[in-house]
Amino acid sequence: MIVGVLKEARAGESRVSATPATVEQIRTLGYGVVVDAGAGIAAGFTDSAYEAAGATVGDAVAMDVVLGVNAPAPSQLDRIRPEATVIALFAPAFDPAMVEDLGRRPFTALSMDAVPRISRAQSMDVLSSMANIAGYRAVIEAAHEFGRFFTGQVTAAGKVPPAKVLVAGAGVAGLAAIGAAGSLGAIVRATDPRPEVADQVRSLGGEYLSIESPETEVSATGYAKEMGDDYKAREAELYAAQCREADIVVTTALIPGRPAPTLVTAEMVASMKPGSVIVDMAAANGGNVEGTVKGVKTVTANGVTIIGYTDLAGRLPAQASQLYGTNLVNLLKLMTPDKDARLLLDWEDPVQRSITVVRKGESAWPPPPVQVSAAPATAPAAAPPEPAPKKPPMTARRRFGGVAVAALALFLAAGFAPAALLPHVTAFVLAIVIGYYVIGHVHHALHTPLMSVTNAISGIIVVGALLQIGHSNTAVTVLSAVAILLASINVFGGFAVTRRMLAMFNRS
Repeated sequence: MIVGVLKEARAGESRVSATPATVEQIRTLGYGVVVDAGAGIAAGFTDSAYEAAGATVGDAVAMDVVLGVNAPAPSQLDRIRPEATVIALFAPAFDPAMVEDLGRRPFTALSMDAVPRISRAQSMDVLSSMANIAGYRAVIEAAHEFGRFFTGQVTAAGKVPPAKVLVAGAGVAGLAAIGAAGSLGAIVRATDPRPEVADQVRSLGGEYLSIESPETEVSATGYAKEMGDDYKAREAELYAAQCREADIVVTTALIPGRPAPTLVTAEMVASMKPGSVIVDMAAANGGNVEGTVKGVKTVTANGVTIIGYTDLAGRLPAQASQLYGTNLVNLLKLMTPDKDARLLLDWEDPVQRSITVVRKGESAWPPPPVQVSAAPATAPAAAPPEPAPKKPPMTARRRFGGVAVAALALFLAAGFAPAALLPHVTAFVLAIVIGYYVIGHVHHALHTPLMSVTNAISGIIVVGALLQIGHSNTAVTVLSAVAILLASINVFGGFAVTRRMLAMFNRS
């Protein structure tokens, strides 16, 4: 069988479904590869590069397996041979007319945007691949329009405050936007109805803004769900307050199979500062922001720029093509188990069944639901442990008796000890008291660096032991040698730990 790589017919599409690197991988499965002339030019891949990878430049639409990014144009669909398999982003959940048209054609159509969110399908998850790129690009577009620094600076010409970025939705696209904005030095805040993403937001340097509502719960599908009126009211209050402060707002909220919810109203946009920027990444599905115009950039009366681009991933065409091409290669590997250039559609495989829109001219949409793996496993209820027997609290009489005994022992030791020992005992007791209160007021996160550095104080012990090691008394010499050994371990160990901790913050 031969795989054909289409030249995209949609105006403005710069991606291509296979790169020279993925062509080589396809050929290892036994397939021949034919690429339309100029298919990869917009992404920076020349015909000669494809030929060097082992492909042939020719008529891709007439091949046994046809790969595309978007749904092929009607003129291309008319030329696809019967029994062929077409793989592209057909968007069947949003384009019923396309599903109906495909049902009248005698080939098999697989839609990459219908890959289920299960663990074994992650390598084929095109939506995540493109969302990752789009989230990064959204911040780049916002930075270009913002016209000011993202990071705060103090210069001879004055102080520059850091930009404040609000990200609505902490899915793949949102997390990519948080990481990109944070790396540019902005103060990043993010919100999401799924409380389990809070740690992910913080791990990227962002601040998670929680919305306290009884409706919030751990997602069972990995996607955000439609929330009720109580949550939406609290959410609106949060966005209204944050929009007044934010310089950049990036919205990413989508609900599978439904129009995008409105998060930022016209009143919230009107409250933003002139020069602020909003990137509505849900513009293709109706938008999260009132005033978003699909595919274009608009400026409001109060000077807020709203970006409604729907081709954010395509604005990094070489990277997007490589990731999309890799997703396709992983699907071909799944469907070519013997690496013999024979594409087999396994109807019992939930991944292959879920992406099948049409099977040999018969409509297969919508697919049956798939049990996803995003929900955390519920641990079986364990029997409560038996309570440990409580130790009776110390009575005041016993406490004062213990203090009295300790004081008596100290006075007796002072009375019979040599006079030279008393100043050392006094210094030792005071050091214990002062050290207890000093260390007790240090934050626990600083205990390790504090101890690793203060181990260098053992150098004092080393110096004192060196002075005593030549003593005529053998016991003193032995004790001095042991003190030098142990204190040296403390000194070198402390500096070794400190060095390792500093290396954790070294970007290189």
